[in-house]
Amino acid sequence: MKCVIKKGDKYWPSPEMKKIALVSNNIYKKANKNPIKFWEKLAKEGIYWEKLWKKTYEEKIPYFKWFKNGKLNFCYNCLDRHIENGKENKTALIWIPEQVNEKPVKITYQELYEKVCKFANVLKKHGVKKRDIVVIYLPLIPEALIAMLACTRIGAVHSVVFSAFAADALKTRIKDGKSKLLITADGYYRRGEEENLLEKARKAIKGTTIKKVLVVPRLKKKVIENRKFRDFNEELKRVNLNCKQVIANSEDILFLLYTSGTTGKSQGIIMHDTGGYAVQAYWTTKWNFNLHEDDIVWCTADIGWITGHTYAFYGPLLNGSTTLIYEGSLDFPKPDRWWEIIESNNVTVLYTAPTAIRMFMKFGDKYVNKHKLKSLKILGTVGEPIDKNTWLWYFKKIGKTRCPIIDTWWQTETGGTLINALPGIGPFVPMFAGRSFPGTEHLVVDDKGREVKNRKTGFLVQKSPFAPGMLHGFYKNHKGYIKTYWRYWMKYKKPYYDTSDGAFIKNNLIRITGRIDDVMKVAGHRLSTAELESAINEHKSVNECAVVSVPDKIKGEVPVAFAVLRKKINFETSSLEQQIKKHVDNKIGPIARPSRVYFVNDLPKTRSGKIVRHMLKEILANEKIENMSILTNPECVSQIKRVIRKN
Repeated sequence: MKCVIKKGDKYWPSPEMKKIALVSNNIYKKANKNPIKFWEKLAKEGIYWEKLWKKTYEEKIPYFKWFKNGKLNFCYNCLDRHIENGKENKTALIWIPEQVNEKPVKITYQELYEKVCKFANVLKKHGVKKRDIVVIYLPLIPEALIAMLACTRIGAVHSVVFSAFAADALKTRIKDGKSKLLITADGYYRRGEEENLLEKARKAIKGTTIKKVLVVPRLKKKVIENRKFRDFNEELKRVNLNCKQVIANSEDILFLLYTSGTTGKSQGIIMHDTGGYAVQAYWTTKWNFNLHEDDIVWCTADIGWITGHTYAFYGPLLNGSTTLIYEGSLDFPKPDRWWEIIESNNVTVLYTAPTAIRMFMKFGDKYVNKHKLKSLKILGTVGEPIDKNTWLWYFKKIGKTRCPIIDTWWQTETGGTLINALPGIGPFVPMFAGRSFPGTEHLVVDDKGREVKNRKTGFLVQKSPFAPGMLHGFYKNHKGYIKTYWRYWMKYKKPYYDTSDGAFIKNNLIRITGRIDDVMKVAGHRLSTAELESAINEHKSVNECAVVSVPDKIKGEVPVAFAVLRKKINFETSSLEQQIKKHVDNKIGPIARPSRVYFVNDLPKTRSGKIVRHMLKEILANEKIENMSILTNPECVSQIKRVIRKN
């Protein structure tokens, strides 16, 4: 079925798409009429509550509460209620190991329920109680979901740490939560090699409050048990099945997640509550991906990030859907691994990052052309603005011009997507995220908080009432929470949530220009690195690029570009560099012209596909790189250094 049709420079849902769409254009009118009543209705329809709330929304800036005093259990909403409705034999989770000789694992809702209940009893056996913080340091394996849901079943708070983070980052998170229990694994596979996770965990727990470490034998190595260390699987055998759910208040903290981004250092510990997060995760997953009974969702994000929390795990399960996760590298053992996974598992929704798409573009079309990808219905992007060339390649080569692209904007802080086009509504426009999700409203304002229009770039803010899944503060850091998200606009008496992103609006569609921190000031002119990257990516020779700023005595700052090419060229010549500079002159203007364009084989990236731009700045400044463990391709750093020295 062809789901989109092109009209001018926009793509719209086809009549066939509209017939199966869960919402139509009038949803915005309904939501805008009374956002609080709108979310109240959605909360009752999408989530099971043990007791309804007394007050739907309460706001005392900088704090706000949704469904105050409502009572529920998050795990029950992900598992029990679907089993009670006859879905016990439906596949809840498909796990694809990196090793091709290892069989995929399919877990039904009933099987997942039993494992979660047992592990919840393991947690209780080791003294975990309601509101205790449990640290989870696991790769993308089924036990990560089991551990997270077990915490939610007994009212414990989980704090997931990205498995690629070093021991020091893990130690910090343990100390912050004064955690007594750590869940980790002996290791995992990365590009065919064994990664020793337990060694980092052992180092991290020294001098902390950790009393017990539960170890998943992912590498099938024997876990030597003692007073502190226990085998995850053996512990499951030592407890019974029955585990009664612990009822939580809507405002109770469900999980903690750090705003560290790609640095590994914490800027703040974000708290997400139970009820509001559940409502937003349920409906954004359902409407963004137009979920029907037979859909299979593959969100490629690691569980260490909010995308993995909401759209790899919780959103699909709240909807009673099937979610797929993959342990390994995107191109291992061959560059068509993803397309094999999609075809063999009939994946209908693919949600991934623009940088991952650009990686596949670099490999060439031949790997994609081997696969028809007929099962795909919806494509999504997340993590950063997507440039036009990447958008079109994704649309044509992966979606075969059939599938709408849902370009989502959101943050760790927002809990779920808040700006994008919806499948049955559209339009789907390259480089434009779309409209505010129904029931929310975003504005673009100047530095005094005054709304700007007519495609003028400004600051992206969110208006009251704030989305239900939004953060509920920083853990034990009230001042940091105010300073980061509220203080600037409060001085102008504007009750805005500060996204720290730039944007502009054209034809009622929002285009994100990137982080305000990624805005350069060149000779008094504000330039977005995202806009400059988008322009460079349009050059026929460029596969992807990253732009950073460096100090300049005359102009204040100047942009420097790192470009990965579609084909290798002679790096001794400067002709292509001049071509790209001229291309930028034509697209944006001479003020945006990069001072240098370095041609490199790859850009430093995390496993979730994000380009680590601060590392490029550190390389240019000849600073020591503190933590390369976050990179999926650390070998590229030395190559980039060689290119800079050579030029």
